[in-house]
Amino acid sequence: MKIKQFALVAVLGFGGVLSAQAADNMHDFDFQEAVKRAVDDGVLDGSVKFYLAGTKSGGRVIERGLITNKKTNGFAKSAESSCDHVLRSALIQFERTAKARGANAVTNLVSYYKANETKSTKTYQCAKGTAVAGVALKGDLVKL
Repeated sequence: MKIKQFALVAVLGFGGVLSAQAADNMHDFDFQEAVKRAVDDGVLDGSVKFYLAGTKSGGRVIERGLITNKKTNGFAKSAESSCDHVLRSALIQFERTAKARGANAVTNLVSYYKANETKSTKTYQCAKGTAVAGVALKGDLVKL
């Protein structure tokens, strides 16, 4: 009986250590550099342009306030690598949605992690924990 109790305490204690280490750390990375890499690598086709909030784009808004919230396995990966990967997933979703709705740009983009808006004209935010990295973005579909 004592061995079972010890095993249970060990498992519960280890779980507590994992949950304490799983807290997300926020990272800011250059948005335009990441978009350029995705286009250069052929992940995005370049037909849809991406503009962070506060940068000039113009055009006619087709739909406001679209949100994407993507996660990826970040275990044993650097924040930069995990965050670049998950940003690509978010941008792919926006690109597909924009094309399907007749838009050729996503503008007014803000980081939207846990529904908290963070505006920047240069960077996007990514949350990186022990096992998961996540990027949430909110933006408007526009026809330029």
